[in-house]
Amino acid sequence: MQKRLLLFATTALSIAVPAHAQEDRLDRLERLLSQQQARIDQLEAVVARQNEELRQRGSEPLPPPQPTLPAPVPATTTAASAVPSAEAFRIPGLDVSGDMRVRQEWNVAGGRDRSRTALRARLRATYKIDDHLAVGTQIATGDPDDPNSTDVTLGNFVDDLQVSLDQAWIRYTSGGLTAYAGKFPQPFQRTDMLWDSDVSPQGVAAVYGAPIGKARVDARGIWFVIDEASVARDSDMLGGQLAFSAPLSPDFKAGLTGSYYHYRLGSVAGADAGDFRGNLLSGGRYRSDFHLLEAIGTLNWTGLSPRWPLSFTADYVHNSGAAVAGDTAFNLEFAAGRVAKPGDIRLAYNYSEVEVDSVLAAFSHDNIDLSTNYKLHGVGLAYVPAEHLQLDLLWYHYRPLDPAYAGGLAPNDWLDRIRLAFMVSF
Repeated sequence: MQKRLLLFATTALSIAVPAHAQEDRLDRLERLLSQQQARIDQLEAVVARQNEELRQRGSEPLPPPQPTLPAPVPATTTAASAVPSAEAFRIPGLDVSGDMRVRQEWNVAGGRDRSRTALRARLRATYKIDDHLAVGTQIATGDPDDPNSTDVTLGNFVDDLQVSLDQAWIRYTSGGLTAYAGKFPQPFQRTDMLWDSDVSPQGVAAVYGAPIGKARVDARGIWFVIDEASVARDSDMLGGQLAFSAPLSPDFKAGLTGSYYHYRLGSVAGADAGDFRGNLLSGGRYRSDFHLLEAIGTLNWTGLSPRWPLSFTADYVHNSGAAVAGDTAFNLEFAAGRVAKPGDIRLAYNYSEVEVDSVLAAFSHDNIDLSTNYKLHGVGLAYVPAEHLQLDLLWYHYRPLDPAYAGGLAPNDWLDRIRLAFMVSF
């Protein structure tokens, strides 16, 4: 008896599945016919209007449109093939991208070794409203109170990750002009010595670029809202940058950029220890003002090979508002190679000396645990094993620059930080 029931159930299922597939095919065919009929009705209405106009002009009327039936649905159509492709869900004007990075870090500092695993995930979207206006946003992991890092250290017994709205902006473009309002991507040419790559300014900014023969000139300006206060004066920054680049030969290109950033730090109520970082303090406030004059020079040569371009970058910053002698910083970097296609390799070396109040530490890089007052050697190796995947190996060898501001660190001891990162982007 059980064998008979099993045979009956198996037979019923073998009949039911084709019947269900046949119903799906019939439903799809009916929808296509309905859409075709609606299209024919529209065409007939258009032809009727055109015939009336032709009659008024004394011309021959047009023949009625001939219906074209949709192609029959193949009998082999399955549920999987009926699922719309990714293109069917694409919204015109919407661009979505993102990346995820997992990084292992090893630190050797004064006999205290530490290793940690950090994760970063970012998702961004831009929607183009028309030829001039666009809106964009980015969400990212990390502490929302830390403006220069979106990394999360894994641990804490598998606590959930913090995710926050990192950017939200409106962009206007017209010719060579691009303007931003909101919390937007960094608009300036920069190095990590002054601006960490994770810092997203907030306020308004504008960029205007124009060619001059074979050369190019770019002008940038910003009003950066830093800390709004209901009683004291707000903290903000006015900044401007002028960049000039030109080819010296078919394989050789040079660039020169000058910038000025004038910080007015009337309120620091919204700041915390991560914002003050390495700058000098007095009575809970910055001891120095920050009026930063920066110059960046670049040289690029592609004559060796398209896959092995050579570049040299020099960055110099002077803080004319510093209250102490530690008011100057510079960074020199030499790089060979690129990271554009699978198989690409890039090698880089940089040397930096950053005095204690030469840069505003709240927005400078966090590659090492000294945000100012450091001497640094950095070596980097980047490799692209496959499309959308990049591997980075970084080594930082550093120590305090001025023993007077070394804090709890031994002023003459060199410290080391090694990072190995795997990043997938889309």
